[in-house]
Amino acid sequence: MKRLALLWLALVPTLACLSAPPIVVVDRATVLEEEASGSFDDIERQLLRAGLAARPVPLTPAQLEALGLLPPPLVDHTGRTAADQVDSLLVAHCIGEGSDGLLADTRSSCHGLAWSEETERLVDQVNQARALLWRWMQSQRPGISVDELRRAWQRVHARGVVCGGWRQREDGSWEAKQC
Repeated sequence: MKRLALLWLALVPTLACLSAPPIVVVDRATVLEEEASGSFDDIERQLLRAGLAARPVPLTPAQLEALGLLPPPLVDHTGRTAADQVDSLLVAHCIGEGSDGLLADTRSSCHGLAWSEETERLVDQVNQARALLWRWMQSQRPGISVDELRRAWQRVHARGVVCGGWRQREDGSWEAKQC
């Protein structure tokens, strides 16, 4: 029994040091916890408004070219002649040098330029001028038919077509002129 009493006396002071941890019950989060878990109502509203706001869509130069829009040229082209415009349209494959000597509408192959009424008028003017030239050439050489003069003119003219210009082969297919 003495042993039990001694053991009891030795354990009592150690048991006195053991106690339940203090528990604090808080019904609200601290300010720091509120900020961390956060209410982002203002930011969410701003994001929603920014998503709904109309603004320009960024496009790459290749996408703009596919739409037929080109950036403004670095060089002023206000002094361009009709021949310069025709060369640009030939290289862009919007028009082509037909095997009959006339300019042809090939806008289905066009890249980089948009077809316009001005293009239509230019093609008509050039074709009318060529027909007038062939009639004048025939009046100077009455023994040769207009078709023969046109074919001879077209062979000579084909050599002067701009490099990369769209032209029609004899079989009716189109190709870019190689230089």
